[in-house]
Amino acid sequence: MADGENNMHEEMRRAFALLSGKWKLEIMWLLHQRVHRFGELRKAIPGITQHMLTAQLRELEADGLVSRTIFAEVPPRVEYAITRKARGLGPTMEALTAWWNEYGKSVPVKPSARGRRAKEG
Repeated sequence: MADGENNMHEEMRRAFALLSGKWKLEIMWLLHQRVHRFGELRKAIPGITQHMLTAQLRELEADGLVSRTIFAEVPPRVEYAITRKARGLGPTMEALTAWWNEYGKSVPVKPSARGRRAKEG
């Protein structure tokens, strides 16, 4: 690879690493729509554990993609939002949605492929 291609490849690897994680993109998509409380996120993402949601939110916050606001109330209220930096991913998320609408629906997706178990019944 030429130097320019190596640099682009390395930049993409860094971007993928920043957003990798089983649930990060789904969390980012939900927060792209609006601010959420922890419990709302947990209910909106079937299959995620409290521990995993906490870990993913902490990583996203450490990377500057999610902000956490704690309100001094009893009981305390915590809200999560995407940051200005993360808002820049909006066109990418919209492009992924458009791709899914055009092509993705023809791809069979099994719940187990995402680590979720199919409901028996």
